[in-house]
Amino acid sequence: MDLIKLSRISMKHLITLHVMLDTLSVTACAQRLCVSPSSVSKTLSQLRETLNDELFYRNGNRLVSTPLARRLGPTVHQMISDMNQIMTQEEFDVANYAGSFSLSMRESTFELIAAPLCEHILKLAPNIRLDIWSKDNIGVSGLAKGVLDFIILPHDLSQPPNIDNNLVWETLFTDEMVCLMSPEHPLVEQSLTIDDYLRYDHIGIVDNDLSVPFFEMQLIQQHRKRKVMVNVADFGAAATLCKTTELLFTCSKKWAEVAAQAQSLIMKELPFNYGQVGYSLVWYQPSMNDPALRWLYQQITTVGHKIGRYA
Repeated sequence: MDLIKLSRISMKHLITLHVMLDTLSVTACAQRLCVSPSSVSKTLSQLRETLNDELFYRNGNRLVSTPLARRLGPTVHQMISDMNQIMTQEEFDVANYAGSFSLSMRESTFELIAAPLCEHILKLAPNIRLDIWSKDNIGVSGLAKGVLDFIILPHDLSQPPNIDNNLVWETLFTDEMVCLMSPEHPLVEQSLTIDDYLRYDHIGIVDNDLSVPFFEMQLIQQHRKRKVMVNVADFGAAATLCKTTELLFTCSKKWAEVAAQAQSLIMKELPFNYGQVGYSLVWYQPSMNDPALRWLYQQITTVGHKIGRYA
């Protein structure tokens, strides 16, 4: 262990690196830390010299982190979290807590969960701030970087994602999958058969954090591959396309029951075995050292389980 080299790295250096990995901007980093850009540049210069790595380099008009900087990200995040725990040993005071939490979810998840969650949390902690991001802007990688506290994500429970061993996936509630179609669709007046389902074209959902949905593989193994003509980012866009086309859309039943975009569409049961689906809460395991995040976890699971019972 090189104690002399380690002594040259302070929490100031680690925090600066942590925020730079998030912002990739000296100016934004300085604003967040309430220091001058020159101070950030000086701290980065010291860290570069100590680690013998550029850490960040300019590519056109933007900064890019080096492989070493990205590799250090989760470790630095954990060190800062541990130090924060040491500095805030007092009991978590919900009523007076004035910090902020960052969540990410798909737009469809927002429609189903965000309203009851915000109502529940703000009643208990009126001084906090909730930053709720679209998963398209900040995905699962934001958890390890410390940009996000939690993600709420619909996915196939029979095929849990394997993105990062430090991520924990906990099911909030299970759901069914259904097929949506326009009120003018030729299949409206009849039960949906597997031949009908495969005869018509479909709308798919794109998600770079998840592998091929299990229901797609089940469908291929049991019958054959469906024909996806259009891929979109979220349920709402897919439901909108359904209204003016003969495309079929397979989605969450709980979402279809509450979403405004789906209210005029016809819902049919799927004519094949699609496995188990649900909504999961995802977080970075070391973050549970923070009492505030443990409290938030409890509130999210409480609301999620309630939705599972009554939605």
